[in-house]
Amino acid sequence: MSLTEAMTLYPLAFVTAALVLGLLVGSFLNVLVWRLPKMLERDWRAQAHEVLGLPPEPVAAPYNLLLPHSQCPHCAQPIRPWQNIPLLSYLWLRGRCAHCRTAISPRYPLTELACGLISAYVAWHFGFGWPAGLLLILSWGLLAMSLIDADHQLLPDVLVLPLLWLGLIANSFEVLASLEDALWGAVLGYLCLWSVFWLFKLLTGKDGMGHGDFKLLAMLGAWGGWQILPLTLLLSSLVGAILGTVMLRLNRANTSTPIPFGPFLAIAGWIALLWGGQMTDFYLQFVGFQ
Repeated sequence: MSLTEAMTLYPLAFVTAALVLGLLVGSFLNVLVWRLPKMLERDWRAQAHEVLGLPPEPVAAPYNLLLPHSQCPHCAQPIRPWQNIPLLSYLWLRGRCAHCRTAISPRYPLTELACGLISAYVAWHFGFGWPAGLLLILSWGLLAMSLIDADHQLLPDVLVLPLLWLGLIANSFEVLASLEDALWGAVLGYLCLWSVFWLFKLLTGKDGMGHGDFKLLAMLGAWGGWQILPLTLLLSSLVGAILGTVMLRLNRANTSTPIPFGPFLAIAGWIALLWGGQMTDFYLQFVGFQ
């Protein structure tokens, strides 16, 4: 029996494999979320020096997703492979660095756990096949973008745009939607928030959201088609209003404090992709249209 046949015949095996893979990817996402903004900042600074005709900055040590190797941010001691096993190492070390005993942020194991559980659910929801594989990639990307946006109010093009193209390519084979629906989903997704941005700017003279939000909604439309856009916007607005109010209260901030909208869009879009049809049918039945 081949691996493909085993995964198809035994769904639990596929779900378990997706869970383990998700934990490993979650560990990598921790590195990505921490380093990618710093890598982009270095690149922007180098470009700014070149455009302004300034002398280049001194050549720094390599800094990318592979180098330098993982180390404790407090004592700079390298993290050994057995100290970097998703979830297990955190529990074994009791949430502290093996060298300086400084507390490790619980965000790291929580990211790994979230990525593992999301991956397992996608595998269970779709079963073994191309839709599950593609949705796993999308889910990992959405998780990474949400965490980066929460930290830096930044949705990197290097993550958003490749996933937008991947959605269009996948739907050229009608994996989740027809290519026509996916194309219009990308176009209308961008135009929806672009229009809101300019309307708000004309009325208030202020920027209401970042351009990355336009691209993120366009990306979601490229995956699920234009049909998921109304539900995505509705859910993201509701979740954003509720959680935004809670965050402002907890942080004792005023209403002018910027709140990243990307995580709300990502959560709403992911929900719409997986359950959009069922939620729409339920609503139509509830209001008596079916």
